[in-house]
Amino acid sequence: MIHSEESVTAELERVRQRPGVQSAPPVLAVFTVDVAEGSTEAYAQRVRDVLSVVLQLACTAEFDDEDLPVGEFPEWFTEISTPDGETRQEFARDGRAAFLAKSGKANPWRLQNWIHRFHTDEESRGWEFWDVTPVGPARVHVWVDSWGEPFFGSLELLWLLYTAGAAHVEGSEVHKAGSWASEAGSR
Repeated sequence: MIHSEESVTAELERVRQRPGVQSAPPVLAVFTVDVAEGSTEAYAQRVRDVLSVVLQLACTAEFDDEDLPVGEFPEWFTEISTPDGETRQEFARDGRAAFLAKSGKANPWRLQNWIHRFHTDEESRGWEFWDVTPVGPARVHVWVDSWGEPFFGSLELLWLLYTAGAAHVEGSEVHKAGSWASEAGSR
């Protein structure tokens, strides 16, 4: 799936502000995330903060440049997305280890490689962010538009979900948008 500038702009708006129920597609994919520490609100904000920066870059940066600007990313995400992954943030270190264990990857994502997955010409990212909803004291649902596909490229999303503080991520599962709407409306 190729992302257009318009769809990435709409995705950025959903990161910044919860979309209206009437704007939802018929189905959404959901990841169930067990948050390792802290509040679900803080976790959701970390996910939104990183996505806000990368989607803004996707809308404005020249991806012909080898190195894209990274100064706006949260420090913890920039630090964890290096070969050594040194950061003071325990949630990010633990999430990195959990991602590597679950994915079977020997190496973490490097920040520049991760950013390039959001280029509008990149076809491997099979999702667009929709919302994050709390579903328990240490659990959230991360909703994405996968265009109704149950299996899609999402390793870059899993990297973010884990390094933002997930102990475990399950999914994705495709649900009717009404499931998201009922969770989003209960906040």
